[in-house]
Amino acid sequence: MKIPKINTQRWLAVGLLIMVLLIIGSALVVPVVSKGLELNEAKNTLVFRLQQYERILAKKGAVIASMDKIKGQHDGQGYFNSQETDALASAEMQNVIKKTIVDAGGQLSSTQAIPVSTKDGFSRITVRVRMTGNSEVLRAVLFKIETSTPLIIIDQIDIRPMRGKRNVATNKIEPSNELNVNFQAVSFMRKPA
Repeated sequence: MKIPKINTQRWLAVGLLIMVLLIIGSALVVPVVSKGLELNEAKNTLVFRLQQYERILAKKGAVIASMDKIKGQHDGQGYFNSQETDALASAEMQNVIKKTIVDAGGQLSSTQAIPVSTKDGFSRITVRVRMTGNSEVLRAVLFKIETSTPLIIIDQIDIRPMRGKRNVATNKIEPSNELNVNFQAVSFMRKPA
């Protein structure tokens, strides 16, 4: 039996039509499916992040309570200056330094308040100090200042020996144990909220 040519041509035409429809369909469906998979992956990533943030937020109360406890401990230790204003803090620091130097047997030449700088919620109170005294006086002053409360830090210290006095009889300069000392004393104050 002979297959008519028309049937073969019909089947070829139907086959070509199906192939064209498949190509057009895949050209439309493949990008849509790949975009859907990409969006699904992005959605899963965002859901994972959301769950992480929810876990972090669940711990928020405990973290704030811990921070308040630590802040209370620091306030209780008195490391920060507790004066109302920067000027009062600077004046108190100058009085402490003056008393420390006089009690150690040294002489205070001058104190000068340096403008206050603020960073990260803390005011840096700085006082420039000039004093004279021997090495034992200097040791006592530095020890007393560095162990004081509120915390005072010594910064930029410059120590120079004082020139000796000329002996009238021998016309020679006699050595001196006295020192000229310049330093900056730094204290910190928490800025009010």
